[in-house]
Amino acid sequence: MKISALLTSAGINIGLCVLFWSLYSVLRKQPTFVRVYFGQRIAEERRLLREAFILERFVPSTGWIVKALQCTEEEILAAAGLDAVAFNRMLVFSIRTFSLAAILCLFGILPLHYFGRNMHHLEIPSEQLHIFTVGNVEVQSRWLWVHCVVLYIISGVACIFLYLEYRHIARLRLLHLKRATPNPGQFTVLVRGIPKTTKESCSSDIGDFFTKYHASSYLFHQVAYKVGKVQKIMTGVKKACGKLDHSTDTTLDQSCKAITYRCCLCGASSNSLQLLPNDEVVQNIYNEECAAAVVFFKTRYGALVASDLLQTSNPMEWVTDLAPEPNDVYWSNIWLPYKQLWIRRIAMLLGSIVFMLLFLLPVTFIQGLSQLDQLHQELPFLNGLLKKPYMFQLVTGYLPSVILLIFLYTVPPIMMLFSTLEGPTSHSERKKSACRKMLYFLIWNVFFVSLASGTVINQLNSSSTKDIAVRLASVIPGQTTFFITYVLTSGWASLSSELMQLFGLIWNFIRKYILRMKEDTTFVPTFPYHTEVPKVMLFILLGFSCSVLAPLILPFLLVYFFLGYVVYRNQLLNVYRMRYDTGGLYWPIAHNTVIFSLVLTQIICLGVFGLKRSPVAAGFTIPLIFFILVFNQYCRTQFLHLFKTFPAQDLIDMDREDERSGRMEHIHHGLRSAYRQFPDAEDIKLEKILTIGNDEDQDE
Repeated sequence: MKISALLTSAGINIGLCVLFWSLYSVLRKQPTFVRVYFGQRIAEERRLLREAFILERFVPSTGWIVKALQCTEEEILAAAGLDAVAFNRMLVFSIRTFSLAAILCLFGILPLHYFGRNMHHLEIPSEQLHIFTVGNVEVQSRWLWVHCVVLYIISGVACIFLYLEYRHIARLRLLHLKRATPNPGQFTVLVRGIPKTTKESCSSDIGDFFTKYHASSYLFHQVAYKVGKVQKIMTGVKKACGKLDHSTDTTLDQSCKAITYRCCLCGASSNSLQLLPNDEVVQNIYNEECAAAVVFFKTRYGALVASDLLQTSNPMEWVTDLAPEPNDVYWSNIWLPYKQLWIRRIAMLLGSIVFMLLFLLPVTFIQGLSQLDQLHQELPFLNGLLKKPYMFQLVTGYLPSVILLIFLYTVPPIMMLFSTLEGPTSHSERKKSACRKMLYFLIWNVFFVSLASGTVINQLNSSSTKDIAVRLASVIPGQTTFFITYVLTSGWASLSSELMQLFGLIWNFIRKYILRMKEDTTFVPTFPYHTEVPKVMLFILLGFSCSVLAPLILPFLLVYFFLGYVVYRNQLLNVYRMRYDTGGLYWPIAHNTVIFSLVLTQIICLGVFGLKRSPVAAGFTIPLIFFILVFNQYCRTQFLHLFKTFPAQDLIDMDREDERSGRMEHIHHGLRSAYRQFPDAEDIKLEKILTIGNDEDQDE
């Protein structure tokens, strides 16, 4: 692809960014859309903008950018939690690392690529992008040692920044553990795989087991129920009680028969509403008990010990884990039999693999569009399309990445469905699982499949083994065209879409002016970590893998990271609401991805140096790979355990401090109402009904 086609794609995306950012600066001031752009702040402050006409509201401004940049890390931590801080540090790491890489590669390596061969150069807009890659460097060039030195510098600086960020997030996680407000999840253990030994409720079995084996620390427990069926029972009882409360002059007979009603449409009769004795309602609920419960302990340390131990000789029974935060519990999956979970995980893994393989078709088609200058020699009917210069630039420079972006919008809901069917017990666990699946999907389809399909297309005209080897050496340089346009559309344009909140804006308009629905003041979305973290990690992979071989991508990536730094900070402060927090557990995912990107980059460079017949550069690259692997092992040993469990020393100190200050009794009292599975049943006076949480799934 020519530079002119790249400039066409860049011009279109720059125009979209300017348009969307200007519209956002105007729409965010309008009272009609205040819930779209300030959902998080409204939920906290309970106030709206005035409806009076002010001319300033219709003038684009940049004040929100200044506020986003001036915001401190402590403010982000207070408003959006440690996960938001970890995500922000991913962007900071990217900006620091690729700023240095851009300086070294643009001023040190790019001129070597441009003048790598003795050839006549055209004007810059008419040049092919291949001229600016390592593919334009001659075999056995004496300048390849520069690539090796720059690779060492970038890898070393990336490791230093990565270590500092890992240490910083680990320190914040320890502070998150010692926060002033007690976390009920630290006193609570989720128990699954409870064997039912009696015909009565399993509640007595749970009490007997923990009283016998954890007598010194056990406090009390609450049984979980099958969500759908019990929710219907409790909702029906509440409605019936509400109707009967109005009949103050009517005396009801508990032994009365069912009341039947005749349907107005088909004439059939129904006895769905009947007044049941209290014992029968309770028995119906007991029949819907599942083999799971939340068990509360007197101290944090007692809960940690109980969660880490193997309770019985059968590892499939009495399985214990630290419970999620109350707002994080995903009650719809609590009732799933524990013995089924491994089958579900394998099935969803196979489903994800099949879906990734099916996605090969659109990716290959898209690569064909970006390689039209190669395909038209084999497909003569494309000659008419390619005769028009503007059409050629549009089809090869902009259309492929747009089509891929449209296809990729269908992936997050499917990956979230797969993660839900795996059986996670918390919203955050489900979102982390979807995040990993999205990351694997993007790396496989956008990176590896794009390289493979681009290589196949490039080899259509190869006539010898030597030609194939030379083309294989320039796989990534040859795909720089597609990667840059992907950064422009999936990076720049998607950030503008995120800032505008297009889906929320359209839905707000439809609900308010077409459906005439009442405003929902309670729903505020949570940040989509499962889509944004993989996207940032993919761009980091593209940055490392292309930095030395095709450095022209670095300025576009830097612009994306700078824009993302501003946009995401604004969204976290104003739009999204924190319902739960994992305590920075997304950072190990980011760390592993960066390590993978560095190792993959060095392996690719090793292959390129070998094909360019530079044994010195290839020989010095091998130790660098081992250095990165050793560095990764050091970081895992130093920090990873802090992200898997809590330090016993800190938990014991916190327990002792609460006991000395007299707060422990207040904490124990708050545990009784922390986990409520059926909040609608709180005002129903039924014996032996245990309410333990909220099944509202408001984050998707």
